[in-house]
Amino acid sequence: MLPRTNLIVTHLKQCSKIRDLESGLGNMIKVAATQDCFLMNQFITACSSVGAADQAVSAAAQMENPNVFVFNAMLKGFVENRRPIDAVECYVQVLRAQLSPTSYTFSSLVKACGFVGGDGGRVGESVHGQIWRHGLASSVFVCTTLIVFYFDFKRIGDLNSARRLFDLMPRRNIASWNTLLDGYARLGDVESAELLFNQMPAKDVISWTTMINCYSQNQKFREALGVFNEMTKNEVIPDEVTLASVISACAHLGALDLGKEIHHYVMQNGFDLDVYVGSSLIDMYAKCGSLERSLLVFYKLRHKNLFCWNSIIEGLAVHGYAEEALAMFSKMKTEKIKPNGVTFISILSACAHSGLVEEGRKWFESMTRDYSCPLQLEHYGCMVDLLSKAGLLEEALRLIRTMKLEPNAVIWGALLGGCKLHRNFEIAQIAVEELKVLEPGNSGHYALLVSLHTQVNRWSDAANIRWKMKELGVEKCSPGSSWIEVEKRVHQFAASDKCHHSSDDIMSVLDQLDGQLKRAANRPPGLRL
Repeated sequence: MLPRTNLIVTHLKQCSKIRDLESGLGNMIKVAATQDCFLMNQFITACSSVGAADQAVSAAAQMENPNVFVFNAMLKGFVENRRPIDAVECYVQVLRAQLSPTSYTFSSLVKACGFVGGDGGRVGESVHGQIWRHGLASSVFVCTTLIVFYFDFKRIGDLNSARRLFDLMPRRNIASWNTLLDGYARLGDVESAELLFNQMPAKDVISWTTMINCYSQNQKFREALGVFNEMTKNEVIPDEVTLASVISACAHLGALDLGKEIHHYVMQNGFDLDVYVGSSLIDMYAKCGSLERSLLVFYKLRHKNLFCWNSIIEGLAVHGYAEEALAMFSKMKTEKIKPNGVTFISILSACAHSGLVEEGRKWFESMTRDYSCPLQLEHYGCMVDLLSKAGLLEEALRLIRTMKLEPNAVIWGALLGGCKLHRNFEIAQIAVEELKVLEPGNSGHYALLVSLHTQVNRWSDAANIRWKMKELGVEKCSPGSSWIEVEKRVHQFAASDKCHHSSDDIMSVLDQLDGQLKRAANRPPGLRL
């Protein structure tokens, strides 16, 4: 490369403002280099990095014979600046110039189709045809981008197209496998994701993290921790994304010891305690009952985003610290962090736990009026719960009947719970009739009504409800379950379940304990065991 060209390239790579670009283009004009495809490529790339796509278009328009690499730089710039229509028009110019597109041409063009919107699917299919026509259907780079495109549209036909395309690829790299795996994960197809993951000839940190996320997003938290353990056995080093996902799984399972161990691993290995790992730790400690540790992590974070604030507010709320949750909410606002719908769920829940009716009413009205947060079922559910617990059952019923959304079983269940608490048979019956339609096989609603009658010695009414349950075939079919963490493994137990590999040993120990308790009950007073 000539020294003069070298200087121009160095200058362009250092451009961080549009003013710098103008200076770089001026240098190119001075040495009559505006027709140099290599330098123009560098100039267009520099424009894209600072969001100056129009300057790139203007400069490229002065070229008499731009090559395909100049057009590729333009295409990439349009994609980076979310200008898909310009990208498609740029490709048309490539064809008009009778240039042969490359794999880089099509990878950018396919990405642009993903930004088009409703018609993007048809445009993408046309581009796929162009890829075949130009003999690039076997390019790993292009095929991987196509798989991402098909999955992004989340249509069953596109899912099948992505899989067929993957199966037809003569060569696959790890990025291709990861792309397909991510597609299945995002669509919630756990079975296909599992099968593909087990077939992968090699796995990197992205593969393992994607599978962990897939399990977590589908409430399979034990499986997520199992994959993480397997990952560490294979000596694959996790990144911050992996750790945030695993910590979140620990939170849902109450695996405090494992969560602490991962926290220690984060600190010992110099990982950045960013907002994602930080918010996951705050949530995990709070859900596992260690609110002090949750607060400690929160205050130690250098940077706090909305997720961090939401996590600590929710933690305070679920532990019954309503006043503290509201104070934290006020502090969040002073930090200029705008609350979202999740924030208000925590605030309204805090009010419901502590019976702060006026405070709850205020924030329920304020979230739409002052913060433009649309009311969701969860917000209505919190408000109905608050009013019902406070004995304001008529107001709660009016709120349900004026909802802009269709009330679900959770909302009617909250009302029924309030009726049981305050012994309101009339509104309880209304709630149960609605719940019969929404969840006809759920025995819990009938059980609440039975309990309500037995509280006031209305035994015949309770018996009639039980008889009706039997007649309708309504029975408790989902036994309660619990988890316990032992040596990094989470074991699940359910009532009358004998699936656990140590169930015989467990039952033997329980029988021994039962016998000892019975013998202790029959000993004379003052006699020690």
